[in-house]
Parts: sequence; structure tokens; C-alpha cells
Amino acid sequence: MAAGAEQDAPNASDFGQRILLGATPAADWWKLFQSQPLDEVIRRAASNNHTLAAAFATLAESQELVAAQSGARYPQVSLDAGAGRQKYGKQFLGPLSVPPFSYLAVGATVNYTLDYTGGTARSVEQRQALAQYQQSEVEAAYLTLTGNVALQAMIIASTRAQLQAVSELLAEDRDNLNLVRTAFQNGSVSKTDVLTADSQLASDETLLPPLYHQLAVARHALTVLVGQTPADWSPPDFELGQFNLPRELPVSLPSELVHRRPDILAAEAQLHAATAAVGIATSNLYPQITLTASGSQQALPASAWHLFDRSGTAWSLISGLTAPIFDGGTLRADRRAAIEELHASAERYQQTVLESFGQVADVLDALSQDAGNLTAQARALAAAQSSLELSRESYGAGNTGILQVLDAQRQRQQAQLGFVRAQAQQYLDTTQLFLALGGSGL
Repeated sequence: MAAGAEQDAPNASDFGQRILLGATPAADWWKLFQSQPLDEVIRRAASNNHTLAAAFATLAESQELVAAQSGARYPQVSLDAGAGRQKYGKQFLGPLSVPPFSYLAVGATVNYTLDYTGGTARSVEQRQALAQYQQSEVEAAYLTLTGNVALQAMIIASTRAQLQAVSELLAEDRDNLNLVRTAFQNGSVSKTDVLTADSQLASDETLLPPLYHQLAVARHALTVLVGQTPADWSPPDFELGQFNLPRELPVSLPSELVHRRPDILAAEAQLHAATAAVGIATSNLYPQITLTASGSQQALPASAWHLFDRSGTAWSLISGLTAPIFDGGTLRADRRAAIEELHASAERYQQTVLESFGQVADVLDALSQDAGNLTAQARALAAAQSSLELSRESYGAGNTGILQVLDAQRQRQQAQLGFVRAQAQQYLDTTQLFLALGGSGL
């Protein structure tokens, strides 16, 4: 802070950041802040966060469902074995009479559905698209986790800096009150001046409780992000001085942004799944052809040793065709519904892309304003420091009263608090830019 106050004429170039349009953001974007404590906390959160672990488990589930659905493209082979006792009724065999008998049988059955309409292939394609959606959800969870850790760390650092500035302000208020009381005892000021200084101290003391609460909330939030309870773990005491503000910000082109942001990739995967669903619904309108082949060895218990002889061989080859004739319009309605879902997915995808562009534009605008705001705050701090020095010199020469000095001190502390808040906002907006750009993949 002192460095900012010592500058006679700070300008935007002192706090500005340069946009590198078309550059690829760093893989581990948070490392641009060059904070070892932040790196360690993010590493710990990535290992212990339960939301991220759940996203990984859901991804594994979706990948297994792809494997399960892919099996439908191949013949299904099953082993059949059985033993039983049976008696036929007289009316079934006519003049023949067969006494009750026992039998043994073992064999295999092969079923295969011809995918001439592509329905099975589109079902696999749909599962693959849903797995890609879950992959994007994992990347979104990872981006959200790393972003929240960085934001909470900076809120902690910012709040601690504000607490320090307010503590200095209160120290000035107490010194002012003591000086006014001494002046009152000497008869140089009135009782009203003492009450004014006392009231100012009481008013500034109200600034502390909200800041302490904000600090506690940020620390608790960061603790939860690393998968711990506030009673078991405490985050580091981050300081703004521990972070290095990146002066060059790589910003992806719009054509690259759509391939980086997890929410865009997730919407694209949902659109892909919707197109596959239309193909599945279309396939259901056509006849389904199934081929079934079975082969077995059969024998009576008395001749069980002949079970695998050639004479005990039995087989069958069956083809089946099932065609929809009347279903009350169900299949065609299902197809129309799939087409409408496709249209809805396309609209959601376009809206997601538009919103992502809007978010990047908003953050870039905020960063451009941050530099100007920080410059103005630095100038206000420098001016307040100069005013305080002049007031003290004037008071020493007997040209001004103590109240002028007290007011100048207060203005200087307020300017310092404003500078701290503006500096913290620039760090927060820089973090938001990396998140809006899609961060990095796993």
C-alpha cells in the first residue's frame, strides 16, 4: 500500500493488464499468481473434494454403460442346461403312447438382431455422447473447484488486508480521541470536539464485525472445498502480497472458446445425444429381424453316457420378424418428441455459447475498469498522504487546529481502505476471467 501512496502521479499503466488475444491460457491457470500456498490448497482440494469424486464416479458409470450398450452389436450367446421329467397327454400324440420319461440336455443358443436400420448403432452413439457429457461435467466440476478455491483464498487475503486497514484506522481514531481529550483539558477545544472524536471511533468500530464474519465464512467455505470440517483443518492465512497479478492475460478467440469451456462442451454432447435419439426413434418404425440358432445334446438318464454322442445332437435355426402395424401412434409420436428435443438441445447449445461470450466480455470490461479504479484510488491515497503531512506541518506551526489533523488522518486511512478493496477486486476479476475462458482440462 505504501508504495502506491508514494507515487506522485500514478497512472493506469502502473496497474493495467495487457490482453493477448488468440493466446492459449496456461494449463494450470492459478499458477500465474505464483502463490505456493494456493497451489498446495488446490492440490489438496483436487484430491479430497467429494463433489469432484462423485463426478468421476458418474463418469465411470457412463463409460461402463457405453460398454454395456456396445455389446448389443454382437451376437448374444448363452449356455443352456437342464434336466427334467415329462409326460405327454394321450390327446397330444394320438394313438402313440409314451410313458413318463426323464431327460438330460446341454447346449448353446445364439441370438442376433440385424441392425439394418442402424438403431443399435445409434443407441451406442447416444451412450457415447452421454459419456462425453459426463466428461464435460467432470471438467466443469474441476474448473468450479479450482476457481472457488482461488476466489476464497483471495477473499481471505482481501478481508485480512481490510481488517489491517480498519485496525490502523481505529488506532488513529484512538490516538485522535486521546489528543482531543488532552486539548480539551488544556482548554483549546470544546466538549463537542471530544464527543465528535468519540463518536467517530464508535462508528468505525462497527466496520470490524462484518469483516470478521466475512473472513470466517471464506475460511469455512475453503475448508469444505478441501473435504474437511472447520474443526479438523484451517486454511493458510493468505496475504495479498503473496499473489502476483498477471500483467499479460491470454484470451482465447471465440472459435477456440467453444472447445475449451466445459459448459459448451456439455451442451454439445447433449445435442449429439439428441440427434442419436432421433435415429433410434426412426429405427423403431421399421421391422426388427432376429436370428436365433441353438444346438444341444440330449439323452435319457439311462443312456447318459451317450449325452455327447452324435446321435444325441439336436439343433434349430429360426428367423423372426416383428413389424409394427398398429400401436396407437406411439412410435411416430416418440419420433416427433425426439425431433423436438433435438430442436430444444440446439437452442440450449446456442444460448450457452452466447452466454459464455457475454461472460468473457463482462469480465474483460470489469478488468479494464479495475485498472482505472485502482489508479484513482492510488491517486486518492497519495493525495490524502500529502494532505496529512501538510496538516501536521501546519499544526506544528500553529496555523491549524488538531481537528484538521485528525480529519486528514482519517481521510488517509479511508483512502488506504479503498485502495485495498480496489486491489482485491482486480485479483478477483482476473480469476473470473480465467474461469470464463474455461480454465484447463484435467
